[in-house]
Amino acid sequence: MLRKLIDESAAKSPWIYHINAGSCNGCDIELVSVLTPRYDAERCGFKLTGSPRHADIVVVSGPITVQTRDRVVRTLSQVPEPKVVVALGSCPRSGNVFKGSYSIDGPLDKYCHVDVSVAGCTPKPEAIIAGLAKAAEILKEKRKEMH
Repeated sequence: MLRKLIDESAAKSPWIYHINAGSCNGCDIELVSVLTPRYDAERCGFKLTGSPRHADIVVVSGPITVQTRDRVVRTLSQVPEPKVVVALGSCPRSGNVFKGSYSIDGPLDKYCHVDVSVAGCTPKPEAIIAGLAKAAEILKEKRKEMH
């Protein structure tokens, strides 16, 4: 019974961990604006956490650079299963304007499975909230499969 209560509570409040993998900070600013009172993603239950070990959803912004690659992979390995990975903006999926640069070692799906991709450079806050909602649905399905 206690386990059921914990599972139901966790399903309503997914925690988000953000990784900047070398972005220009445009997506990071939009992600922060989603969490402020204007867009208030916390009303949907999303909470930003400071540790990957507490996260349910990982949001990655920016192209994967040579310097951030190992850190991104190590951080993603610290997130407990089931986890959902969200690529925020065009850079994690394609490298965008940085593609072909000597310092880019992406895309993100070369190193992990990407569950949700939020398109745009930079994506609008509404698109980010929709992407997080889709990630929460995928997380719920993954939790059902685990039990």
